[in-house]
Amino acid sequence: MEWLRVTYLLASSPAEVRARAEAVAVEQSVEMPVTAIRHPHVLEDILAKVDSIEPAGADRFEVVIRVSAATTGHEVSQLVNMLFGNLSIQEHVQLVDAVFPASLLSAFSGPRFGIAGLRERVRAWERPLTATALKPQGLTSPELATLCKTFALSGIDVVKDDHGIADQAYSPFAERVRACQRAVDLANRETGRATLYAPNLSGSPRQLFEQVRIVREEGVRAVLLAPMLIGLPVFQELVAERLDVPVFAHPSFSGVTRIAPPFLLGKLFRLFGADAVIFPNHGGRFAFGPDLCGRLVKAARDPWESVRPALPAPAGGMSVDRVDEMIGAYGNDVMLLIGGALLAAGDQLPDHSRQFVGKVEASARASRAGARSP
Repeated sequence: MEWLRVTYLLASSPAEVRARAEAVAVEQSVEMPVTAIRHPHVLEDILAKVDSIEPAGADRFEVVIRVSAATTGHEVSQLVNMLFGNLSIQEHVQLVDAVFPASLLSAFSGPRFGIAGLRERVRAWERPLTATALKPQGLTSPELATLCKTFALSGIDVVKDDHGIADQAYSPFAERVRACQRAVDLANRETGRATLYAPNLSGSPRQLFEQVRIVREEGVRAVLLAPMLIGLPVFQELVAERLDVPVFAHPSFSGVTRIAPPFLLGKLFRLFGADAVIFPNHGGRFAFGPDLCGRLVKAARDPWESVRPALPAPAGGMSVDRVDEMIGAYGNDVMLLIGGALLAAGDQLPDHSRQFVGKVEASARASRAGARSP
């Protein structure tokens, strides 16, 4: 019998924590009084078990529960259900991490390209990748295409739709993708580089399948998806069965789950197929701290059986003057995403974008030189 070892952060008094932990195990497995169960194999092989309880601060405990791998059905929705289904309704619990048995990991393909594949696509092997976002909502398709060409001519590796740009009347998906991809193709022919345009896919499964068809027809070489908005099972199936290009995962709507970001964004998004994981870096518009960001980056990149590493992409209010700091913190296997701070340059956007690219290249060279020094 194979088990997942699932870690939760539990708010409880010391006197009550054992009973609360046992209740978590019951809730995430049989959901009924254990005394009423008459089948020995259910008690032995299905009922979740408390592995350990460790203090984690005042009236807080780290609880590890063994959950039967068989109960997951080896598919995404039931896996997430068994990790944090009913418990997500209980305010005193946070899902922190899980250790998966090999058979469960093998049920999911993970990133198709991963870090090495992304580097191959943009022909950048020894430095961080650069990325930016098309903003704001409300621009027409030709206006967005003009921005695409400007960014691509400046040498930025990835130009993605902002996650708020979808299939609105002012820039319909098919029209926008055609215009933006052609603009990037023109710029690449001029510069000899390999900038990727990543349109945002969103909507119902029917709409997503149609958007995938358009992506293929237009020769698009990367896409953006928000797994929590479209649903984790849909995300995983799109990556595994319908998309053959790198996938950037956006964290929109992930904050409502009470799942620790390193596990949700770093491990689950990676397991379900994200080649790059965008996350809100510390010091920007969001409240993530340096330690949490560091743990998220490790979760995305650390060796994990046969699952390829995903490229972490710190974002959320970043600026060019923080390039050295981010490379110093995360190293070269990272994609630096700067959007609004570049667009704020106005007429100086081309120069500011080239400064961003140049700063990343110079910082990476300095980092490599420092690493070679005795």
